[in-house]
Amino acid sequence: MKTKKIVLVGGCFDILHLGHIQFLNQARKYGDTLTVLLESDETIKRLKGPDRPFHTQEQRKAMLLALRSVDTVIAIPPFASDAEYFEAVKHIQPDIIAFTEGGPILDKKLKQTELVGATAVVVPKIKTPSTTQLSKLLKLE
Repeated sequence: MKTKKIVLVGGCFDILHLGHIQFLNQARKYGDTLTVLLESDETIKRLKGPDRPFHTQEQRKAMLLALRSVDTVIAIPPFASDAEYFEAVKHIQPDIIAFTEGGPILDKKLKQTELVGATAVVVPKIKTPSTTQLSKLLKLE
């Protein structure tokens, strides 16, 4: 029988910044453990462009695990369909799925919460440059 409340988040987390830290800290407050589904290098390349990610999935995983708020990081393979992603979420059986306000795949996150009977938590976005904005400012892209 499950006794701890699991919070699940997902993302790229390529260049960790204040927005990521605040999001993870806030999400963690909703449960006993925080699990991160970490996107694959191939998926980030497809979503963000050929020069991304800046850090490999293993490097990003190590950075996330160094944060006090993160308990588990699951490095996911490149999924061919939303159904595969949903299966991974179902396997974890989170009580809460947290996501950032205004995120690009809000509808998919809401479907995931329904699929597993979890509660959706929207974490307000703070005003800080995103990884993409930072990479452009630093002339990495």
